[in-house]
Amino acid sequence: MLTLIISLIFVFAFSGCKKQEIEEVPGEELTEEQTEETEDTVAEVEESAEDEAEEITDLEIAGDINMLSGIDISDGINNSRPIAIMVENAPDARPQSGLYLADVVFEVVDEYGVTRFVVIYSSHDSEIVGPVRSARRYYAEIARCFDPIYAFFGTYTECYKIIEDMGLDVLSAIGDTSGNSSITGQASSWRDWERSSVQEHTALMSTVKLKEDAKRVGYSLEGGNSPFRFKLDANESERGSISDINIDFSTNVYSPSGYNVNFNYDKNENNYLRYLADASHKDRESGEQIKAKNVIVMVTDIEGPIDAANHMAVRTTGTSDIGKAYFFMDGQVIEGTWERSSIFDPFTYRDKDGNIILFNRNSIEQSSSVTTWVAMVDGVDKVEYK
Repeated sequence: MLTLIISLIFVFAFSGCKKQEIEEVPGEELTEEQTEETEDTVAEVEESAEDEAEEITDLEIAGDINMLSGIDISDGINNSRPIAIMVENAPDARPQSGLYLADVVFEVVDEYGVTRFVVIYSSHDSEIVGPVRSARRYYAEIARCFDPIYAFFGTYTECYKIIEDMGLDVLSAIGDTSGNSSITGQASSWRDWERSSVQEHTALMSTVKLKEDAKRVGYSLEGGNSPFRFKLDANESERGSISDINIDFSTNVYSPSGYNVNFNYDKNENNYLRYLADASHKDRESGEQIKAKNVIVMVTDIEGPIDAANHMAVRTTGTSDIGKAYFFMDGQVIEGTWERSSIFDPFTYRDKDGNIILFNRNSIEQSSSVTTWVAMVDGVDKVEYK
């Protein structure tokens, strides 16, 4: 009898605890008392699951909020379709412009061990973004999660067609001259030679001008996807003491010391100050140190170089059993998972028990903070915290 009850509990647990008809087990007829006992046990399981779902729902912020920052939409807070822009992180490109105004930043290793950013805007515009660099397949796959307008400064010949096949609305500063795709140079951009004498570190864009470009070519400025759901900050008395997050972006092939990242927790402001190569990572124009409300570290497969151009391969899809993740907020860490069934879907973030992660919303007072900074690395050994 006990075995039967346990089996029924597992059936209901793994089917989302939806109510089902109780079937008789062949060869074993339940008495009326046993049936009632089984139904009571199942009801307790269902009630527990419902209570847990209600608790998550009670914590989640709903209403007219920006999909990437969680801030209430107002005259100063947009909810426009995301614009994703490629920004480089070579030492000669620093300090960058406009990162601190982004809602989301993904940071991933590129060829030669250099990292590059997919910088995503919706709540705010940035008059200057850059230096802007070229796209890669996995950066485009990351951007596709948000169904954005995707802006970059060209790419290698084969990649134009790959990006076009993703169904992205593209604004590239350089068009495909091979004829393999229809991507043309329609993105407004300019160069600032005071930044560097090396051309690749001089290209800039503006979200304001990119929106004008989008209108001109017929792209919608409405819509978009978000993998995030939001909650309020924890009360100060409930905040944790994990104060330092270290992320190592080196790969098995390259180990550049200039890409070591730290996020230091500020308990009063309840955000994370970013340090790059042991120095404050600041915005070029404002001088503000970059900070984030939430930090995610996604563990995935990174291989390379995979060709003569030293390109890398980064897995951006997969099931939760191979997608470990760390979620830092409120001075605490939640160990969990990430998953994504295809490049056309948003990422899904869960804790170890399978519950959807609720992230801290941003605020108008801290609107110069990135809401969520996401680092993708190739092993759990690449993240340390204390």
